[in-house]
Amino acid sequence: MTPSPTPAPGPARGADLVITGCTVLTHDQDERVVFREDAAIVVRDGVVDDVTSTAEAAGLAAGERIDARGQVAMPGLVNCHTHAPMVALRGLAEDLPTEEWFNDVVWPVESNLTEQDVESGARLACAEMIRGGVTCFADHYFAMDAVAAVVAECGMRAHLGQAYFSSQGDRGREESLEFALRHRGGAGGRITTALAPHAPYTVTDADLAATAELARAHGLPVHLHASENRDQADTSLARHGVTPIEVLERTGVLDTDVLIAHGTGILERDLPVLARARGRTAVASAPRGYLKFGWPTTTPVRALREIGVPVGLATDGAASNNSLDVWEAMALTALIQKSTTGDPRWLTSRQALHHATLQSAQAVGLAGQVGSLAPGRRADIVLVDLTGPHTQPVHDLAATLVHSARSGDVRTTIVDGRILMRDRELLTIDVPEVVAELGRRMPALLDRSHGRRIQEYDT
Repeated sequence: MTPSPTPAPGPARGADLVITGCTVLTHDQDERVVFREDAAIVVRDGVVDDVTSTAEAAGLAAGERIDARGQVAMPGLVNCHTHAPMVALRGLAEDLPTEEWFNDVVWPVESNLTEQDVESGARLACAEMIRGGVTCFADHYFAMDAVAAVVAECGMRAHLGQAYFSSQGDRGREESLEFALRHRGGAGGRITTALAPHAPYTVTDADLAATAELARAHGLPVHLHASENRDQADTSLARHGVTPIEVLERTGVLDTDVLIAHGTGILERDLPVLARARGRTAVASAPRGYLKFGWPTTTPVRALREIGVPVGLATDGAASNNSLDVWEAMALTALIQKSTTGDPRWLTSRQALHHATLQSAQAVGLAGQVGSLAPGRRADIVLVDLTGPHTQPVHDLAATLVHSARSGDVRTTIVDGRILMRDRELLTIDVPEVVAELGRRMPALLDRSHGRRIQEYDT
């Protein structure tokens, strides 16, 4: 029998997107930050296909090309903990201690929230984050079906959880689970989900234990606040004899994959508890808010890193932070760590970039998918323009990115290979329309004459 001839290979399929002429922030085999000059990124089917030289990519057919000379290509930033719809409350509760901030302003106003308010707030927040180079955010709020719809529409990536308090009864926990199962893998895989009990001081041990059981049964992570500040840790010890972190251990939450928001009240005794956690444990740090509230401590980044707990960067909600600028969080993290440890060698700029990229991806459970620019990773890319006078000259590129560049230097934001902002022009969100809609809702949203609040802050 005469064998069939081997068919001649056809022409190689062109790329969907090629970015050329830039410096690419990559990572070596030890996860250290490395910069590759005059490089090109080739994207196919929403994935980084290759990181090569500009010369080698010159003849490659592409559906779209971006000349990025004078720019740095970085992995898109991840906002590891926020409450996106709370941009509607930006600047509403200023210069207040934590208890008054919650009880007198924020929780009374949140009792007025409608699904439309949440949707409009989320849309404005996504616009702000896209313009600041954030490609993924972890959100923990109410009416999260509306947030999921905005994420699907605007093209971002998100890790979403429907928050609940024990004061809602069993239904709050059930709705958190239903949301997580309904939206897991949504928006073409750009949405991941979590169970989202609010915090150990608003959720009972029984509800936390039930949440841990649900997380294990359904393969879901948990996203919650814990040991947000030192007062919460001290109050928990005085009332219950255990810290909030120890509560998470005894209720089984640390047997699941868990993202802990803030952790500025993590004590020395908590470190071995976190080190022996059986699930993937991470902490999200939002330093600007801690400064604003006058908290005496910050997230113990160095101690957590020494026990292998990744610390991702975050902003918290704009009601407390006034901003969703992860770029600022990166610079503040580096500066505050130097101040609190008394060591100018910690955190270095390269270490800060590591937290902003790989560690933030790990924190939201997306290690291996985002956080670095390498073949096989999702094409979540931001292009940062370093030609401005405030970023010149460049002697140390890492230091320039962390301490000189600003979120406004992001020129282009790409998620899954789709351009969401090009040359500072948002392509998926109409900001004036969103602002107008929020303006129409403000009188009803801000009314506190009813005397209601969704919860009581008492720690």
